[in-house]
Amino acid sequence: MIYDFCVIGAGIVGLATAVEILRRSPDASIAVLEKEDGVGQHQTGRNSGVIHAGIYYKPGSLKADLCRRGAEATRQFCLQHSIPFETRGKLVVATSESQLPALAKLAVNGRANGVPLEIIGSQEMREREPNVAGAGAILVADSGIVDFSAICTALANLVRAQGGEIFLGAAIHLIREEGALVTVGSVDRRWQARRLVVCAGLQSDRMAHLGGLKVEHRIIPFRGEYYSVVPAKRTLVHHMIYPVPDPALPFLGIHLTPMIDGGLTVGPNAVLGLAREGYSRFSANARDMIDTAAFPGFWRLARKFGRSGIAEVRYSISKSLYLEQCRKLCPHLLEEDLTPRPAGIRAQAVTRQGELIHDFLFLETSRMLHVCNAPSPAATSALPIAELIVDRMMRK
Repeated sequence: MIYDFCVIGAGIVGLATAVEILRRSPDASIAVLEKEDGVGQHQTGRNSGVIHAGIYYKPGSLKADLCRRGAEATRQFCLQHSIPFETRGKLVVATSESQLPALAKLAVNGRANGVPLEIIGSQEMREREPNVAGAGAILVADSGIVDFSAICTALANLVRAQGGEIFLGAAIHLIREEGALVTVGSVDRRWQARRLVVCAGLQSDRMAHLGGLKVEHRIIPFRGEYYSVVPAKRTLVHHMIYPVPDPALPFLGIHLTPMIDGGLTVGPNAVLGLAREGYSRFSANARDMIDTAAFPGFWRLARKFGRSGIAEVRYSISKSLYLEQCRKLCPHLLEEDLTPRPAGIRAQAVTRQGELIHDFLFLETSRMLHVCNAPSPAATSALPIAELIVDRMMRK
């Protein structure tokens, strides 16, 4: 069978893209290929579960616009498909007086993005969150929590309900564009399609190289390690509690997040991963390590952010140091309150010059579109990101 469309990757972006294709072309045939035995197994299912409001991103940027639209689209999707979510609100907390100017600057940025927010003093902050310490905070009332894996499952059901096929356990080893068709192959099967979209996340640079494209960047994996708070202290906070982020880094810092299942998590840190898909604590993959070490952009990045990187490694090694970061926000936490939780891995695209790629990166041919970087908050923004991807593909 020759499909009209093929999508590689059944994370939230890949599935949302498949749904958007079928929305615009209901009679199209489509195959979604996923190497795991289920959907949303990597970045989608291993994050904090936050519906971001969009205060962090450069005003006027594509990320800011997609996040704002994505947050509303996510809530509407959840309402339509009976997926639980809560709009708890977020406090971005200045843990000292010295952070108040950065907090004010972040508020200006958020307002420029059209995000309703309020700067509150330490007294009002304590009234709202008695167990949180700080000199002041930004209250972002529209931030929410959800299980993005549940959204993935609903998207997959939509694909199947509209006649699309999802092939699990399909690890791709061949991508070849010839004339009017693209052939995609696993060890034991071939698929052919008139258009191919690749949303491969942690493997996106490798999939683009497999498809014969010139790839100048590299995916560098960063492990985000979490802890769950013991049940007796899950009600310590109601809002999501975030620190003031370092604007030079794409990471938001260790934060406290109530989960939609009733739990409370702290994390993540951001430590260099030794395996792109190694979620256990000491996972290492020789190919991934060689790929990282052989890329000149990694060493340039390390020189720029070496001090931050060392600090993140220390938090990873020492639970007590990790706890210190948590206690800056919530002093009531004790070491015995934290139990290990599965880690996540962020696919960070880096240039050969050692620059972090903060924006979307697409590589294209006449019949292929590779999504090589869909930056955070990609889960929040997945539905409008899918519109963007399909717009680009349809223009071809």
